[in-house]
Amino acid sequence: MSHMELRQLATAYIFKEEKLLMIKKSKSRLYNNEFWSGLGGHLEPDELNDPKTACYREILEESGIKESELLDLKLRYILIRIKENEIRQQYVYIGETLKNQIVASYEGELEWLAIHEVLSKHISRINRGMLEHYLVHRDSECIYVGVITMGEKQEPVMQWSELRDPMIF
Repeated sequence: MSHMELRQLATAYIFKEEKLLMIKKSKSRLYNNEFWSGLGGHLEPDELNDPKTACYREILEESGIKESELLDLKLRYILIRIKENEIRQQYVYIGETLKNQIVASYEGELEWLAIHEVLSKHISRINRGMLEHYLVHRDSECIYVGVITMGEKQEPVMQWSELRDPMIF
């Protein structure tokens, strides 16, 4: 296998009541059509050991919501995938806000959507799998690791594990 790069990202899914704050991007280098995602982006070099700081920065940059306006923002998922010569590791935080006002983002259009609406939008396969998993495990306190891979039927499948300290001494 050729040289592999590592790309680390932090993403936030922020709830207000039963709606999620999503960003609609018109297009990107990956997609020619619009797609939806949580708030987030790449970790800066000084954030590589602190993805939550990156997450707070991205939330503020993309929505104007400050750290003090967030409730219970917790790491819930670490998503891993490979794309060509790149391993992508995404830290996903889920939390809430009571803030009504969000600022317009240069990244795309912000919208509050019910979760069933989110799942009907064009979102990445790995984030769709994560949100479907979250709906079933919403009350769990665990951090889950999700890996997207190719299944036996040559279709993408998600594999899940709870991230737990095995307490080996």
